[in-house]
Amino acid sequence: MPLVALDRVSMAYGHVPLLDNVLLQIERGERISIIGRNGTGKSTLLSILNGDLQPDSGTVSREPRLTSARLIQDVPLISSRSVFDVVADGLGDLGEVVKAYHHAAVAVSEHATPDNLTELGRLQHELEERDGWTLEQRVELVLTRLSLPTDTIVDTLSGGWRRRVMLARTLVAEPDLLLLDEPTNHLDIDAIWWLEEFLSTYPGAVVFVTHDRAFLQRLATRIVELDRGHLTSWPGTYASFLDTKEASLATEVTQQDKFDKKLAQEEVWLRRGVKARRTRDEGRVKALLAMRQERASRRDQLGNVKLQIDAADRSGHVVFEAEHVSVAFGDNVVIRDFSTRIMRGDRIGLIGPNGAGKTTLLRLLVGGMKPDSGEVHRGTNVEVAYFDQQREQLDPERTVVDTVGNGNDTVTVNGVTRHVYGYLRDFLFPEERARSPVKALSGGERNRLLLARLFTKPANVLILDEPTNDLDLETLDLLEAELIKFPGTILVVSHDRAFLDNVVTSTLVFEGQGRIEEFVGGCEDWLRQRQAAIAEPKPAPAMPSAGPTRPQPPAPGAKKAKRSFKEQREYDDLPKRIEALEAEHRELQRKLDSPEFYRGPGADVKRAVERLAELQQLLLNAYARWDVLDSASKTAPTR
Repeated sequence: MPLVALDRVSMAYGHVPLLDNVLLQIERGERISIIGRNGTGKSTLLSILNGDLQPDSGTVSREPRLTSARLIQDVPLISSRSVFDVVADGLGDLGEVVKAYHHAAVAVSEHATPDNLTELGRLQHELEERDGWTLEQRVELVLTRLSLPTDTIVDTLSGGWRRRVMLARTLVAEPDLLLLDEPTNHLDIDAIWWLEEFLSTYPGAVVFVTHDRAFLQRLATRIVELDRGHLTSWPGTYASFLDTKEASLATEVTQQDKFDKKLAQEEVWLRRGVKARRTRDEGRVKALLAMRQERASRRDQLGNVKLQIDAADRSGHVVFEAEHVSVAFGDNVVIRDFSTRIMRGDRIGLIGPNGAGKTTLLRLLVGGMKPDSGEVHRGTNVEVAYFDQQREQLDPERTVVDTVGNGNDTVTVNGVTRHVYGYLRDFLFPEERARSPVKALSGGERNRLLLARLFTKPANVLILDEPTNDLDLETLDLLEAELIKFPGTILVVSHDRAFLDNVVTSTLVFEGQGRIEEFVGGCEDWLRQRQAAIAEPKPAPAMPSAGPTRPQPPAPGAKKAKRSFKEQREYDDLPKRIEALEAEHRELQRKLDSPEFYRGPGADVKRAVERLAELQQLLLNAYARWDVLDSASKTAPTR
């Protein structure tokens, strides 16, 4: 029996049906991707599958005692509670016990009293009786993997971080049916990789909507396309879907051409008049009327966005130059002693965790802020068009047409003057939608509007901060094609791996603690170079899974250049120090791998996790220092 089955389900807003007598069955273990253009009803379909929305007609059959959870795309999360409490809501009734235990453990760690200890013991016993330890560990795991601040109040977080909280709450529920609407939005690449691994082994069914083609190709076992109110199921991967879909569209066009040709012939026959009134031809007249009705009800395939970037005159040879730039927010150093030179025609991707400093670097380059130290120079004749991550350039109260036209009836793109309504139609905004306020638009429509406004400005430098969020796959392909043709300079922040691979020629990777490294190529090239660097033979052996191994001293018979006395002592002591750190790391890892350890006080668990992270950082610092000291005095063969 399928988990959920839709039988002749229809749903409409206005006169155009989003779902038109659709059929769909979802089996346990499937990973289904729903694809389709923005505004075609994908989110509505997920709402119906989750039981949040009843269709206008048709039946929705659900397996008895089926559990489901849905990640909503646009609705903001508002809560004055902590992140842990909101995420634990996904556990249902037992989540209250998990939350109470977490708060009791925090209270004991801050100020242990007899009452606190008694309450903590009671909650530990209740968790053991109800097998709640697994659920508590699940919450901790998801919070860690999504890098969420456990005790931070949700209302103090940005919109992107609140969406992470919503995703975490959905994942910890582990329902039979998991419904995810754009789950990779606002996730960094490491978090996306973890989510891919999590979902690839998920025991229930997963139905998701995404614009991330790498995520889609990795996970989907079946593609379900929502096109003009109809659902079509395509077994296999996204790559196989693209090949089959192209052939299907070609067949559809051929059949429609034949139909239209026959309809035109019948219309000519009817206009002749005399023969059509004979009794024996009444059947032919009825058939013609039916053909007219069929043609009138046909929903043609949606058009594509027509992107055209207004390219300004060429900039100078050097576009931006940063010299020993550093930026810190309090104790958090996001850029440390960074230097780079960006030349005309460079196409650079910026990769790193959220909050690592990618947007800060872009603002430094365009003059939106000044560095704490160092200098930034801007080249000659630099015309910048900036796509803002948070869409702060859009006034929610203004209409779409005013946002682009600024009160004018025309816009000029590449020297050609066009009526603003005609220009907006290129971005799939019909006249009635163009008169709507910005606040009424979906996320994908707002992105298209910002692109429409951006491309009216002549530019030879494009700075794009997360431009791919909420765009449908067709628009994403067209944006890529236009960027590839753009003759100027491009800097783009994105977590869309396929987009980066197709657009950029080099990558700035934010490694943490203010370090920025440059790699040739896109995301896959960076991964390949990183893996090659790890595999390259070094003085220190490779790091095993249980923890890093210490570096070995150089082989006998090698001749060293002189180190200072202090450096030589530090160099000699480092292997012992690393050995001690490794021993503590292994012992602590062994404890954390044991389920029994989590039955102890929560404060002990918290301290152990924090100490493990501290040890890992201390080891990395020690390896780096050993490598510096060793590199400063390279060995040479004795003669």
